[in-house]
Amino acid sequence: MTIAQVIEIIQTAMIVMLKVSAPVLLISMAVGLVISILQAATQIHEQSVAFVPKFVAIAVILVVMGSWILGNMNDFTYYIFDQIAKLN
Repeated sequence: MTIAQVIEIIQTAMIVMLKVSAPVLLISMAVGLVISILQAATQIHEQSVAFVPKFVAIAVILVVMGSWILGNMNDFTYYIFDQIAKLN
């Protein structure tokens, strides 16, 4: 296995990681921003007020995007096994 192949695998792994984690992170940040603005406007600074909407939003996005995330991870797994098979 050459250095170029290793770099290609690492680059592909990083891209898959970013694609898989992006929906959850972006929704979490967006909901957190909206909740922070609402808390600043109403002066209610309760931890559970920020936690529950984030938890619900993350659960919804995982249900909606779960098959897409699993498909990306499945494709990457096939790619890795294909690269392992090409070693011999």
